[in-house]
Amino acid sequence: MGVFDTIRQVLGWGAEADATRDADPEDLFGMSTAYVTMEADLDFSSTGDAALCFGDVDSTAFREARGEVEAVLELGEEETGTTADFVEDTHGYQWVVLHDSDFENLVTSVHFAADTLIESGFGSRLLAALFAFERDETIAYWVYSFRRGAYYPFVPTGGRKRDQQTEFKLDSVLDGELHVEDDTAYWYPMWPEGDEHPWG
Repeated sequence: MGVFDTIRQVLGWGAEADATRDADPEDLFGMSTAYVTMEADLDFSSTGDAALCFGDVDSTAFREARGEVEAVLELGEEETGTTADFVEDTHGYQWVVLHDSDFENLVTSVHFAADTLIESGFGSRLLAALFAFERDETIAYWVYSFRRGAYYPFVPTGGRKRDQQTEFKLDSVLDGELHVEDDTAYWYPMWPEGDEHPWG
């Protein structure tokens, strides 16, 4: 099984039958308080980046839904200052990548993008939402899996290795404030390309 067959199984389509609860875009608002805990209790501050990952669909309806997301986020930039990049990674996955020093704006924008795709009938294409944090040059992500309806921590350290000790610490502090995935087999590593974020 290839790496991206695995991501489809764990984060994507194959995980649907194993999901313990339905994904709910309202879960994303849990980050509105969790980021305060990340900073106050763990000294992790937001990098100002968040992203939504989804599979592409070759259809007019999907292009229209994506166009709606792009148009509204572009208009929102004038009001909130949140900038959005629409990128495709080297494996063909689509990303809406958001940048803002105001974390609440990031949460709201990720929620809007996810909710728009769901309302347009493309919720099955959503894979994950990521929120990036930093402490002493260590980058940690809270990943929301739409197929599992739960969050999990991911802390890459380079060379396709991860800091599981820090991940378990994040889990112990934030579990209860966020709905954290109980089965660590589903804490799928979304490896960054080189020193970049997972979205490149």
